[in-house]
Amino acid sequence: MAMSKLSIALLLLGTILLCSSSVKSEVEEEASAVVVLDNTNFTEEVGKHDFIVVEFYAPWCGHCKKLAPEYEKAAQVLSKHDPPIILAKVDGSDKINKPLTDKFNVKGFPTIKIIKSKGEVEQEYKGPRQSDGIVKYLKTQAGPASIEIKSAEDAKSLVDDKSISIVGVFPEFSGTEFDNFIALSEKLRSDYTFGHTKDPKILPHGDSSVDGPFVRLFKPFDELFSDFQEFEVDELEKFIEEASMPLVVIFDSDESNRPFILRFFRSPNVKAMFFTSFQSDKLEDYKTELHKAAVEYKSKNISFLLGDPITSQGAFQFYGLRDTWLPLFMIQDKTNRKYLGKNVEPDQISFWIKEYMDGTLTPYKKSQPIPETNDKPVKIVVGDSFSDIVYESGKNVLLEFYAPWCKHCTKLDPILEEIAIALQNENIVIAKMDATLNDVPDEFELSEFPTLYFFSADKKVKVFKGGRTVESITNFIKKHKFPPTAEPEVTTEAEAEIEKVAQPKAETVKDEL
Repeated sequence: MAMSKLSIALLLLGTILLCSSSVKSEVEEEASAVVVLDNTNFTEEVGKHDFIVVEFYAPWCGHCKKLAPEYEKAAQVLSKHDPPIILAKVDGSDKINKPLTDKFNVKGFPTIKIIKSKGEVEQEYKGPRQSDGIVKYLKTQAGPASIEIKSAEDAKSLVDDKSISIVGVFPEFSGTEFDNFIALSEKLRSDYTFGHTKDPKILPHGDSSVDGPFVRLFKPFDELFSDFQEFEVDELEKFIEEASMPLVVIFDSDESNRPFILRFFRSPNVKAMFFTSFQSDKLEDYKTELHKAAVEYKSKNISFLLGDPITSQGAFQFYGLRDTWLPLFMIQDKTNRKYLGKNVEPDQISFWIKEYMDGTLTPYKKSQPIPETNDKPVKIVVGDSFSDIVYESGKNVLLEFYAPWCKHCTKLDPILEEIAIALQNENIVIAKMDATLNDVPDEFELSEFPTLYFFSADKKVKVFKGGRTVESITNFIKKHKFPPTAEPEVTTEAEAEIEKVAQPKAETVKDEL
């Protein structure tokens, strides 16, 4: 069929637009300052540079998409740096790049690595995700570990009101103190900004008449700076670690607080967490009381956090907390026991911590409500019923720890039900517990879902590692239950013959154990 002039015109127009779009896309790709790498060119390209930054991303990753324009802006700016700082990217979801994701231990996206000395040294990128922050952070990482401060303008450029900066003051840039400071700045440069100077008068805050050597740590919280005059490396590092944490960490949506939040939860200290609405008219009163408590108990290795319950919903779900308990105070000790204070007023904070220190508080147990009926073959165990059903029942209990999202757990359900029905008259309980919504006692270690434990009537605990079949699980239960299955009675004449037959079987069982 002959095409009309209009059809031909539309076809040509579409072709022109498509070509234009393709050309535009190619031009945009060519204009990108981010270098695209993969397993075929990675080693060669990295080998050209003493300093290169590589982002491992996945095209479907929302965080990667959010980072992409900021990463591109930073790459444009840093490409003009003297010398240029190269930003590159690798599609970590592409199978061809698996050797790279394995080599650099990429566990999630985006992961950003700083690679130095032509690939000999690599470190984690720990800086901001906005273009300006990326540029500033990488400039400090690409240059010397500590920058000399010669003027007030240099000091102002290094020390800002949003990050931590550490400045060493020395009469001369030589000697043991200076060498230790530079060595530590090289070690910690991915976490902090370092500088050194001979003139304390050009530094903000603090006593400008103090003679060096000393270290001044600047921070955007609490007293704004801390001084230290010990230069043994371990002591200096310990000072920096302690002085660079706020007395009270703020858990809100401010991105600059994120490093402190991560350090708070990774700390081995006792954790005192207070949650209240940041719109509360008592917020400043709570802050004041928390700060007082943090000062008082700092030497007791207790870390404090003030959380906005909206931003910290992940923590709320993890700990099994409820909005109706706000304002809420929770202490988690070093053994993971938790102590709750519900609907706390500001003037109760110090008293409540004192009760914890005195050992008069009762630990909180995360638990779903105890079921009103529990008459199905597989019994439901929750935190508050664990003792009654498992520890104190006097029965043999096979207990599955599961997660609601676990497909293997769902597949196991009918198998456990069949076993429960078959053994219902043998002093044996088959039970299950949602380990995501209930506290699991410490003696039951979980590394995967589902995990099966057997708690015998004589209070012995054994983990089940066999096949998840009716036969395998049933045999395991019968083997370890208490009291053991009674041996059949035999006549005296038959005992010797049975002993001969049974002995090899006993050895086989022993070998299997």
